[in-house]
Amino acid sequence: MHRRQKPSAPEHKRDLAAHGGALSMSHNDTRSFFNFSQLVLSAGHLKSPPVLKHSKITYFEVEILDVQSKKQICIVDKIPPSSTLLDVKHKFHKACPQWYPSRVGLQLERNGPYLKDSINIQSLAASSIITLYFTDLGQQVGWTTFFLTEYTGPLLIYLLFYIRLSTIYDQVESTKNFRHPVVHLACFCHCLHYIRHLLETLFVHKFSGGHTPLKNMIKGCAFYWGFTSWIAYYINHPRYTPPSFGHRQVSFAALAFLMCEAGSHFINVTLAHQNHSGLKACFPSPTYNPFTWLFLLVSCPNYTYEVGSWISFTVMTQTLPVGIFAFLMVIQMSLWAQKKHKLYLKRFYPEVRRKAAMIPIIF
Repeated sequence: MHRRQKPSAPEHKRDLAAHGGALSMSHNDTRSFFNFSQLVLSAGHLKSPPVLKHSKITYFEVEILDVQSKKQICIVDKIPPSSTLLDVKHKFHKACPQWYPSRVGLQLERNGPYLKDSINIQSLAASSIITLYFTDLGQQVGWTTFFLTEYTGPLLIYLLFYIRLSTIYDQVESTKNFRHPVVHLACFCHCLHYIRHLLETLFVHKFSGGHTPLKNMIKGCAFYWGFTSWIAYYINHPRYTPPSFGHRQVSFAALAFLMCEAGSHFINVTLAHQNHSGLKACFPSPTYNPFTWLFLLVSCPNYTYEVGSWISFTVMTQTLPVGIFAFLMVIQMSLWAQKKHKLYLKRFYPEVRRKAAMIPIIF
C-alpha cells in the first residue's frame, strides 16, 4: 500500500499563497471595474448640457431726411427684417406726432416715386442703415370718404333743383309752366347714375386702405357739384325746351343710357372679382354676360360705358351744359384709359397688344 504523502509545510504554504493571490487579484479586478463604471456614470451626470445657439436677428436703422433740406429729422431704430414701410411710418409718427402715417411720403431717392406701405423694409436695405427722404403729403382722406362725398353732392343738388325751390326759380312761373316728361326722366337717370356709383363704392370696389390729399377731394367736389348745379338748373328750368326730335330722340337716348349704366356695373363687378379672386394675376376676360364682351375690343370698357352714359344723357336732354360736361368727361376718361392701358401692356402684353384703350380705333 502506498501512503498518501502530505505535502511538506513549505509546499503547502506556497499553494495557499498562490490560491490566495489569485482570489485577491480577482477581487481587485472586480472592484476596479465597479469603480470605473461608477466614474463613467457620474461623469455623464456631471457633464453640462450643450449651450443652444440662438440665430442672430439683424435689425435695421432707418434714417429719415427732409427731401428739401436733406437735414435729418429722426432715426427709427430696431426695425425687424419682416417689417413693412407702414410699420416704419407708425414708429416715425411716435417720434414726430405731428405727422400721422397717411400724410407721410417716403422716397428712396429725392426725385423717386413714393414707396408703397406694403413694401418690405428688407428689400430696400443695402446695409443695416437705410436712408429715406420724407415729404409731407398734407391732410389726407380715405378713398371711400372721397368717393362718397364726391357722389352724394350731385345726387342731392339735382333733387333740390328738381323740386324747384322758390329761392332758385320764380314761383309763379314754376306753377304755370308744364313739365315735359323728359324732365322727370332726366331726374330719374341722373339719380340712378349717382346711386349706382355710391352703391359700388360701398359694396363693389375694393380699396387697399390708401389715402389721397384733401385738396384732391375739394377739386373733385367743386367739379362735380358745380357742373351738377349748372346742368340741373337748365333742365329743371320752367322755360326748358324739349329735344328737337321729340319722343323718338328721348326714347332711344334713354335706352342707350340704361344699357351703358348696366354695362358699367357689370364691368366693375367683373374687375372687382378678377382682382380679388386669389388667382394668378391675368387680364380680365369676358364672361357669359354680353355686357362684358367689350373686353374683346378695349382694355378699359368701364370708361367706355361711362362716356356712353353721358353722351346718351346729352342727346336725351339736348342742353349745352350737359354737352360740355360730357366733352370734358371724354377727355378725362381717355387720359385715365391711356394710363391704365400702358400698365396693362407691361403686365399682360400678349393679351392687350391688339386692344384699344377706351374706344376702338380712336383711342
